[in-house]
Amino acid sequence: MSEVTGAVARARLALPARLVEGGRAYFWVAAAIAVVPAISADPYFIHILILSMMHAALVSSWNLLTGYAGLFSFGHQAFFGLGAYVSALMAMRLGLSPWLTLFAGGVVAAGAGLLIALPCLRLRAPPYIAIATLGFAEICRFVATNLVGLTRGELGLWGIPEMTALTVPGVGTLSFTGQRVPYFYLMLGLWVAIMALLYRLIRSPFGLALKSVRDSQDAAESLGVDITRTKVAAFVISAFLAGLVGSFYAHYVLILTPSAVLSVGVMVEIVAMTLVGGLGTFLGPTLGAFTLTLMLEYLRALGEYRLLIYGALLIVIILFMPEGAVQRLLPRRARF
Repeated sequence: MSEVTGAVARARLALPARLVEGGRAYFWVAAAIAVVPAISADPYFIHILILSMMHAALVSSWNLLTGYAGLFSFGHQAFFGLGAYVSALMAMRLGLSPWLTLFAGGVVAAGAGLLIALPCLRLRAPPYIAIATLGFAEICRFVATNLVGLTRGELGLWGIPEMTALTVPGVGTLSFTGQRVPYFYLMLGLWVAIMALLYRLIRSPFGLALKSVRDSQDAAESLGVDITRTKVAAFVISAFLAGLVGSFYAHYVLILTPSAVLSVGVMVEIVAMTLVGGLGTFLGPTLGAFTLTLMLEYLRALGEYRLLIYGALLIVIILFMPEGAVQRLLPRRARF
């Protein structure tokens, strides 16, 4: 018994060190990305990096729910799309500043996450949760497609306001009109903030509760973990972060269609990026998001063969690295 107790104590002491290493890794990656506009002013490359950071934040929010809490939600695109549409419509119809609607989209998505979590969490079997959340996402897509008077359906909701000019002390006024670099730094800031939040959550007692629920709900409950509250909190936080990223997407691309933000294809991309990087790891989703986003963009030169090669590469990666790239390629102490 004393040996087991000592092993548990050593594991608890080692965990913060690994978390600190993971935080340092993100700090250096973010610092390296931040200087890219000073090195390359290519708008296309800046655009790809913006998409990569956006996907990294979105995938990491799903990883919190599925990788750490063990809740297999296949409807995460609903929160992303809800955030995008709510933020765009509030800015267009109510004349509110995009800086306010950016967070309003996240709040509405969090509310939707709460509504779907309460009935879904009565289902303990992962397949039933996956089907229920996927059904919710399809309902959202169906509603957005048919409310033509409000969303214009597949015709596309266009005329979405860009982010308004922002005055930064010591820097000056940043104008977002027709500019990619201000959006680059805005997405960089959102990505860093989201990852910092997830970092703190995972290393907190709440993070330990999530992992205990994932590994064994009965054992977690016997140790005093409130299963329902932990699951609902994971759903709400994950949905809020996805809605926040969706709000940014709306004011960046300036046009929305249900197939672009609410389709099953968005969920497939989220799952693929997570599996390639490593489900349930801190660095994995970011590595998978950057890898697949850059790969898909730079395969455009192959024309109609692009998706065929992309799919083949995904199959090869998943077959030979089923545990994810982080688990296979990075040293054990650097995985987190």
